[in-house]
Amino acid sequence: MEELSTEQKIIAAARSVFTKKGFAGARTRDIAEEAGINLALLNYYFGSKENLFKIVIKEKFEQLFGMISPILSDESVPLGTKIKTLVDNYTKLLKENEELPIFILNELSVNGHIFDELLQYARQISQPVLEKQLKNNGMTLSVPNFIMNIISLTIFPFIAKPLFVSAGLITIENYTDFLNERRDNIPDWIMKLSK
Repeated sequence: MEELSTEQKIIAAARSVFTKKGFAGARTRDIAEEAGINLALLNYYFGSKENLFKIVIKEKFEQLFGMISPILSDESVPLGTKIKTLVDNYTKLLKENEELPIFILNELSVNGHIFDELLQYARQISQPVLEKQLKNNGMTLSVPNFIMNIISLTIFPFIAKPLFVSAGLITIENYTDFLNERRDNIPDWIMKLSK
């Protein structure tokens, strides 16, 4: 396996520290220690915590939302398949990165503008296709509501996990089964909600 460059080590360390502590709680010293370098080297490569943060948050945002555009904009993919694919992909990604939704939501409230270009592009290429497919399937739901339903039904259980576990509604041991059951049911729920 190829050894990471110093820059790649710093970005990997920043990803880990920002995910654990958020922007406000992270210190450049923590990132340097995690990367196994001195603070001066971190500053040489990136100049500031803010510059590193922009790289990490954009990467995480693209990881979470970047899968939407190619699937939604493909006219040859039936609507039901799109929903199932999105729900499956989001569930898999979030099981592997449970902290990702909270991290992105927190930081979007402060740094949302850094994603404008990505979101505008995704909307421009997918919205006309979705409008046509919704109409052809006899659905009156708008594209924004359609997408919001998919994202919220899939992502919210990851955000609400501490609440559901502390309330005793679901145990930590059963949470994966709960998520898998939702993953299997969400496509049907979406199709019924879209009528």
